[in-house]
Amino acid sequence: MEKDVQWTSEVISKEVELEKKHEGLKAHKLKLGILKRDTLEEEKYAESVHRDVADIKAVECRRRTPSDLCREIVDLRGIENLIELHRRRKVRRKKAGSSARTVAEMLVMGSVNPSDFLKAAAQGWTEVIEKFLEDGGNPDTCDEFRRTALHRASLEGHMAIVQKLLDKGADINFADRLDCTAVHWACRGGWLDILKVLQSSGADLNVKDKVLSTPLHVATRTGHCDVVKYLLSSGIKVNAKDREGDTALHDAVRLNHHKIVKLLVLGGADMKAKNSDGVTAMELVKQWQFDIKETLETLVHAKGMGLL
Repeated sequence: MEKDVQWTSEVISKEVELEKKHEGLKAHKLKLGILKRDTLEEEKYAESVHRDVADIKAVECRRRTPSDLCREIVDLRGIENLIELHRRRKVRRKKAGSSARTVAEMLVMGSVNPSDFLKAAAQGWTEVIEKFLEDGGNPDTCDEFRRTALHRASLEGHMAIVQKLLDKGADINFADRLDCTAVHWACRGGWLDILKVLQSSGADLNVKDKVLSTPLHVATRTGHCDVVKYLLSSGIKVNAKDREGDTALHDAVRLNHHKIVKLLVLGGADMKAKNSDGVTAMELVKQWQFDIKETLETLVHAKGMGLL
C-alpha cells in the first residue's frame, strides 16, 4: 500500500513540474497578446438568468492541480482515499452535465431569448438553437461585441450547431468588433472539420481582422498544426503580414512551434521577409532557441541544394 502511495506521489510530482512549465509558457503568451481571457469561455459556467431557470444553481467545479492532489494524498494517507476522490469527481461531473441538460430542456419549453440563444451556441445546446430559429429568430443575433452564435459554435467545436446556423442563412463572413469572422474563431479553437465546412460554404480563408491577422496567423499562434497544414494546402497567402509586419513564420519562430515552422517553409514561406522592425524570422531567433535555429538553417541549406 505504501509503495502505491509513493509511486502515485512521484507521478504527480512530475506533473507538478510540467504544470509549472505550462503556466510559464501561458504567461509568456498572455504577455505577447497571443492568449486572451475570453468571456465566451467564462460564460460556459455562468449561472443562467432566464426567469424559468433562475432557481437552478450550477454545480461549482474547481479544477485541482497536481499540487493539490499531492497534498491530498499526504493528508488522506492512502490510495483508497485517492480512489474515492476520483469517484466523487466523476459523480460531480455527471451531476453538472445533468443540470446543463435540465436547463436546455426548460429553455425550449418557452420562447428563447437572444441571450440564451447565444449561450446555447457556446454550450452546445442544439435544441435551444433550433427552437430560437423555428420561432423566427435572427441567426445573426449578436452580443455587445458583435459575436454571433456562429462565432461561438465555431470556437467551441459544435458542428451540428454550425451546420444548423448556416442552413438557416447565418452570414458566414459576419465580423465581430475585432473584425474576426467564424473562420478566425474556428482556427483559434483548432476545429479542422468546422473550418472545412466554413470554407465549403464560401468563407474567405485570407480574411484579416482588425490587427490584420489572417486565419493562418491565428492557427500558427495557437499551435494547431493540422489547421495550418490544411490552410496551406488550400492555397492561402502564406506571406501575409499583420499590423506589425509579421508573417505567420515570424509568429511560429517567436513561439517556438517547430512543426509549424517546417510546414510554413515547405509551404512557401519567405524566410527573408522582414517585419516592421526590419527583422526576418531567422534574425528573430533568440540565443536560447538553438533547436529552432538549427531547424531553420537546415531548411535553408536543403532549399539551397534544391532538396525542397
